[in-house]
Amino acid sequence: MRTAGHRMSKMQQWLPPAEMPMKNICSRRNFVRTGALVAAAFAASKKVIAAASERVPADEGSGIHLGLASYTLRNFSRAQMIGFLKQLNVSALNAKDVKDHLPMDSQQEAAALADYTAAGIKLHAAGTIYFAKDEDADIRSKFEYCKRAGIGVIVAGDPTPETLPRIEKFVKEYDLRIAIHNHGPEDKLWHSPLDVLKAVKGLDPRIGCCIDVGHAARAGTDVVQAIHEVGARVFNLHIKDLTNFQNKESQVAVGEGIMPVKKIFEALNAIKYKGFVDLEYEIHPDDPMAGVIESIAYMRGVLAGME
Repeated sequence: MRTAGHRMSKMQQWLPPAEMPMKNICSRRNFVRTGALVAAAFAASKKVIAAASERVPADEGSGIHLGLASYTLRNFSRAQMIGFLKQLNVSALNAKDVKDHLPMDSQQEAAALADYTAAGIKLHAAGTIYFAKDEDADIRSKFEYCKRAGIGVIVAGDPTPETLPRIEKFVKEYDLRIAIHNHGPEDKLWHSPLDVLKAVKGLDPRIGCCIDVGHAARAGTDVVQAIHEVGARVFNLHIKDLTNFQNKESQVAVGEGIMPVKKIFEALNAIKYKGFVDLEYEIHPDDPMAGVIESIAYMRGVLAGME
């Protein structure tokens, strides 16, 4: 009989190869929960449930591609995160300079990029990156960081409207897109993607939005309408779910709340969006994988049902 000291925590059961055998990563309990969620959401056939649970690639038959924001796994190392991504069959990452996910230091960044390449993981965006200084040297360093990584979209957290003309100069020089991330009612500048849209009209078309649907909804924005209004300037989308749009603490796995996920995907298709929808699961940072699996399975089921 195992003593209490030998019992594994829920998170230990998810650790990748260096820490635990892969067979322990996906527990039967979590797959049952995932299957039940998908079934309840769609009243789907066993075939659809199996497709969601058996790691069907997220972008089959759709212009929408599912990815993961590395902030979701902010308490875990790059090696652990790579193990989790393999289990999810997700190869698209929106990387952030947190832990050792994508360090700003060029040598450390090169080591991270080598690990991702070896694992078959493609970095499509970086962020959130903050532009606190209206200075060429500071802005250039961040564009160089993304250029080295071969990243085409910089998710920007807090550039002021006054900084945008300077940033525009680097957008033109580096041919990289800037996607300003809205952070909801607490954000001093960018409550909603509609605030971003007002500020970037007239600027280079490579300056646009990373729509965070959770924060946008909390700011009172109709996220589906916002997608249509922002249109071609939607460069990235962060998805999360809430049970109450007035309560930041009500976040749940995607599909368990009131976020209109199918309508969001339909709106993205309507604007001919060909980018990534990145899961940003901000709760349970020490033990996120059950919610991450449920969220990815739910979204795959929605996309399958739209084909």
